[in-house]
Amino acid sequence: MSSFTKPLELEYIDGENWKLTKEFEYYTDVLGERYYIKVPESFETNFASIPKILWGIFPPTDERYGKAAVVHDYLYSMGMFPRKICDKIFLEAMGVLGAPTYLKYLFYWNVRLFGKSHYNKIKGE
Repeated sequence: MSSFTKPLELEYIDGENWKLTKEFEYYTDVLGERYYIKVPESFETNFASIPKILWGIFPPTDERYGKAAVVHDYLYSMGMFPRKICDKIFLEAMGVLGAPTYLKYLFYWNVRLFGKSHYNKIKGE
């Protein structure tokens, strides 16, 4: 069963970014078997890439998707899986956090539709 194994500990850096002060872990079942994802200390994230104007409705650090967004940012930055797999792990992780179905799919389809340019930048494509 997929799960987060450690609390998320971080510090605020600037207007949109945070840095992990301790290693953060997540187990996923998306790959057909349990796979361990370890986000290292000092990794920088912007959580969910939500325009500031919408932070009142969807704060980037919201408990229903914030940890999932950190894992997703890490997966995109490492390029360790195809983008579609990274996005499925994001969807799964939001479910683990108890995000309602409408919210999970709102965020999932946003990364599916608009995440390609970010993933390609990281992959150097």
